[in-house]
Amino acid sequence: QVQLAESGGGLVQAGGSLRLSCTASGSIFSIARMGWYRQVPGKQRELVAQISTGGNTNYADSVKGRFTISRDNANAKNMMYLQMNSLSPEDTAVYYCNAVKLSRTYWGQGTQVTVSS
Repeated sequence: QVQLAESGGGLVQAGGSLRLSCTASGSIFSIARMGWYRQVPGKQRELVAQISTGGNTNYADSVKGRFTISRDNANAKNMMYLQMNSLSPEDTAVYYCNAVKLSRTYWGQGTQVTVSS
């Protein structure tokens, strides 16, 4: 089992920045891929960004150039981050941390990001 916990959400004005963190614990060996998804009420959860164990990244077109995903696996940590810059009200959503291990998908509880205009 893998447990994921997000932090760092909050309220920010348009144009501002936030940094989300995700802590992975439990059986974290062999986590292949981690990512950030977001969801607004009435819409499907959508991919924001992904990062592989090797550091390859993939971004949604809507966040390219504004968001940066990173991982820190040093010293037995398994952390993932999402640096979000130039935020707009359209980025308002609940952001979820995601991990894939041995074909199983794990989710965190989510953290609310609200961008005011």
